[in-house]
Amino acid sequence: MNLATTLAAEPNEDLAHISNVLIYSAMAVYLLAFFAHMAEWLFGSRSKVARTAAALTAGTAEAAAPAVTARAKGGTATLERPKVVTRSVTGARDVPDGPGAAAGDEKGDLYGRIAVSLTVLAFLLEFGGVLTRALSVRRAPWGNMYEFSITFSTVAVGVYLVLLALKKNIAWLGLPLVTTILLDLGLAVTVLYTSSDQLVPALHSYWLWIHVSTAIFCGAVFYVGFVATMLYLFRDSYETKLQNGGQPGRFATSVMERLPAAASLDKFSYRLNAAIFPLWTFTIIAGAIWAGDAWGRYWGWDPKEVWSFITWVAYAGYLHARATAGWKGRKAAYLALIAFGCWLFNYYGVNIFVTGKHSYAGV
Repeated sequence: MNLATTLAAEPNEDLAHISNVLIYSAMAVYLLAFFAHMAEWLFGSRSKVARTAAALTAGTAEAAAPAVTARAKGGTATLERPKVVTRSVTGARDVPDGPGAAAGDEKGDLYGRIAVSLTVLAFLLEFGGVLTRALSVRRAPWGNMYEFSITFSTVAVGVYLVLLALKKNIAWLGLPLVTTILLDLGLAVTVLYTSSDQLVPALHSYWLWIHVSTAIFCGAVFYVGFVATMLYLFRDSYETKLQNGGQPGRFATSVMERLPAAASLDKFSYRLNAAIFPLWTFTIIAGAIWAGDAWGRYWGWDPKEVWSFITWVAYAGYLHARATAGWKGRKAAYLALIAFGCWLFNYYGVNIFVTGKHSYAGV
């Protein structure tokens, strides 16, 4: 390799610096979006008379009514069957979404629009940071854990914004999303930061674009499904307490009435996980093909390979449980949390704590 080629392969430090500035700028705007989301949740409509409580109270009264009521009408007895509260296939109650699930009243909606606008701005800044990082090294911007993290958070926010454009009533996702994105970026720029550099020869392959990009996209969708699953468990407990005659605290009511019904959250998370699972299957297959090209074997029980497969099994078990009688609702949700925990360990734990063939990229 001549000197000109060597210099051409060196990272562009100016672009790398611009990338860092854009990432920090995105974090600052995400922080403003976090405060705007907090204002939306705190100062928007809190629904003093909760629709969920009203629906469950009415449902309990109707369910307790006689099965058939006789009423005289013009000398002729007619039979009336009372209305009953139906349940979804997951066993959740048939109750409406909280009044704040789609941003709430006019005041809450104003804060919500500000929060979304700031999130879009932060997304554009972060995307610019990922792009300039790629240009600084002239390769895919996910060659180490720092680059993987900033790309992952960018894609996660992108998934949220696309869903928000397609499905208007997911404003509830904004606050937990921005919170965890800030944590992810904070970890990236402190613990995981790596200076711009070229990759080892084994990573110079078109499979880097295919395999790792699909892994990032799958992780972003799995993450959104994880958030929905967590919120489903909280909302389901809230509805159960109301149905049993309990009185949740004012703060709990204010938060829970910002969420869709438990059945809606459960369905949303299931659809996301089911839709992305085939692509995760392809990700593992693509990794095996790349391993065959790079290392001369398709499978070698490397820690990253093992945990990718464990994650696949966990999500397969969750999807199977959803189709099996007796394993719906909360039981299936716990399986979904375990599955995402496997993905998270594969993302962080394997790279940081375990040594294997995937360790050459560093953290």
